[in-house]
Amino acid sequence: MLFLTQLFSGKTVKNTLLIGVGYMLSPLSWWNDLFFNLPIAYVFGYAVSWAYPDAFLPATVAGYWLSNVLGILMMQSGALDMVMADQPRSWQRELWIGLGSSTLYTIVIVGLVHWHILDIPEFLLP
Repeated sequence: MLFLTQLFSGKTVKNTLLIGVGYMLSPLSWWNDLFFNLPIAYVFGYAVSWAYPDAFLPATVAGYWLSNVLGILMMQSGALDMVMADQPRSWQRELWIGLGSSTLYTIVIVGLVHWHILDIPEFLLP
């Protein structure tokens, strides 16, 4: 009975949600880019292009990167809170790992699009 109480505690549910939503936004779920990251990036780029019309593409890349960073950080936070609940954590280290891995992934994807190895779907083009 104690196991069930711990399994469905508020903290466990919160961390499970963080991990789940973070996974959907993270680079680990590359197949979900079309459904989550690219629309988020497109909306971000479109919103920025209202103020700076020439900034659509750079803002879209920045939005894509930010959604990946957010996903990695959400997964890290939820997983580490579950696993290392009683131990001190280094938020700076976690942030740098999240930023580094998301930046590397975004650079690879932008390179693949730039060299026409991957194509951007037509409905996402302005």
